[in-house]
Amino acid sequence: MSPAEEAELVAQARAGSAAAFGRLVDAVQARVRGFARRLTGDHADGDDLAQDALILAWERLERFAGRSSFAVFVCGIVFQLHCSWRRNLARRRAREAAWLALGEVAAQAPRDPAPADALRRALGALPADQRACVALCLAGEFSQAEAALALGLPLGTVKSHISRSRTRLAEILGGEDEH
Repeated sequence: MSPAEEAELVAQARAGSAAAFGRLVDAVQARVRGFARRLTGDHADGDDLAQDALILAWERLERFAGRSSFAVFVCGIVFQLHCSWRRNLARRRAREAAWLALGEVAAQAPRDPAPADALRRALGALPADQRACVALCLAGEFSQAEAALALGLPLGTVKSHISRSRTRLAEILGGEDEH
């Protein structure tokens, strides 16, 4: 979608057109869900996070200034929500564990995890802001400038986070190969 088409749809959505907002969602949904999944490390949590962010994007559409793409705007909301979700993670995990204890048997984790599982764990070891930069720039096909806008960070900080994250991920993943 061109920036002009996006701007027109934003204007229509601000005027109350749910159909225009739906077209905006269709255009960005895959990128937003991908970012949210990488940020959380879990498909279901990522999908929930993306859905919540898109709902908030509708509610906050008047705040969208158009300095970035709509996808960057929504990814910024994803990151803000993710920070809130992380604060509540311990309570949520305790509830899930209690539910499983009522009779569900949790599957045993494999001894040799698949590469995707190793990468998810490695990403989970990064601080949230570094993980967000990696998720947007290295896997989400966003530019570093777009990531800076979405996350509310200076461009230099985003570049630094990506560089440090690459080094740290190589250390973590390299260390797991030695076992």
